[in-house]
Amino acid sequence: MSATPVARITFRRLRTTDFPLLASWLEQPHVHHWWHHETTPDALDRDFGPSARGAEPGEDLLVSVDGTPFGLVQRCFWHDYPEYVEELAPSMPVPEGAVSIDYLIGPPELTGSGLGSRMIAQIATDTWRDLPAASSILVPVHARNVASWRALEKAGFRRVGVADLKPDNPAETREHVVYRLDRP
Repeated sequence: MSATPVARITFRRLRTTDFPLLASWLEQPHVHHWWHHETTPDALDRDFGPSARGAEPGEDLLVSVDGTPFGLVQRCFWHDYPEYVEELAPSMPVPEGAVSIDYLIGPPELTGSGLGSRMIAQIATDTWRDLPAASSILVPVHARNVASWRALEKAGFRRVGVADLKPDNPAETREHVVYRLDRP
């Protein structure tokens, strides 16, 4: 009897031609509630275009499983965005070399399948390889977004604190939990 092959998760830089797919994901209720993005072509170009064109230090990465796109990961060094460091600093220090990630799974039928924790574990592995200066991955997640922080836990992250941060969705509270994974 042969073992079932494990689906392969890959990442590539988001392209402007991916914006219609991204818009369809951002409009899904399970994504829209936490990301709260506009999905007009102008808004997508404003929010994701600079990264897609390589004009900013952060990366927006399209995530695929066995070649089929299913999600997005944003990855950046915290200190490339000082305003984010300033906001988190009253709650906890942001170490030099710390990286942040944000992520989503677009198709609702793929949520709750374990794919999120696999995606997070894979981006962590890729981060250690791709970003030699990365010392840790520090991820604030809204405290009510239980599925998100449980995916981080399953991927090996540990909760290191709470933070009072501006939520993406203005209807939400400011309470966030912060997770961390250190370079092995």
